[in-house]
Amino acid sequence: MEDVLDLYAEPYDPKRPKVCFDEKSKQLIGEIRTPIPAVPGQVERYDSEYKRQGTANIFLFCEPQACWRHIEVTERRTMIDCAQQMKWLVDERYPGVDVIRLVSDQLNTHRIASLYEAFPPEEARRIARKLEFHHTPKHGSWLNLAEIELSVLEEQCLDRRIPNIKTLKQEIRAYEDRRNSDKATTDWRFTAPDARKKLQRLYPSISI
Repeated sequence: MEDVLDLYAEPYDPKRPKVCFDEKSKQLIGEIRTPIPAVPGQVERYDSEYKRQGTANIFLFCEPQACWRHIEVTERRTMIDCAQQMKWLVDERYPGVDVIRLVSDQLNTHRIASLYEAFPPEEARRIARKLEFHHTPKHGSWLNLAEIELSVLEEQCLDRRIPNIKTLKQEIRAYEDRRNSDKATTDWRFTAPDARKKLQRLYPSISI
């Protein structure tokens, strides 16, 4: 926990960006009957029946100090899918940095091993050299700022029925463009000293 909090407290360094990473699934739901659109004095109406049309996965990167986020929709979230996201982060987003400090939870796909599942050893090692993982503790994924971004995404963009991946990608791309254009960020104020005061039960009891 304190490792992640100390990382957040460091000043911004464009050569060593701090990036948070997380993912969530989204159920795709189609309508049985055409909804009745909203009109003055009447909200939109839709039938309670719906059609399940599978699920999609949403990967999200965010760099809070740079007011930036990127969201990618995939069909799955396997180790190979995760590795492809890491390659994009290293080669496309941050090709000239010294190292990317990556905050993520402890899901088994959030490991260097995923790179070796997806790429030849020399390529996997090339990507791994640019990544410095900082994992949140078990039951402490709330320390990952990407979770906050996903919550905002859910509230502002995904709080309705979306029938297919194509529509989901279109909606998310428009949301991402607007949020980046607005330079939206997260005002994180919780520090390691705060944790020592408020979360004393998590620390070992030391008696001399």
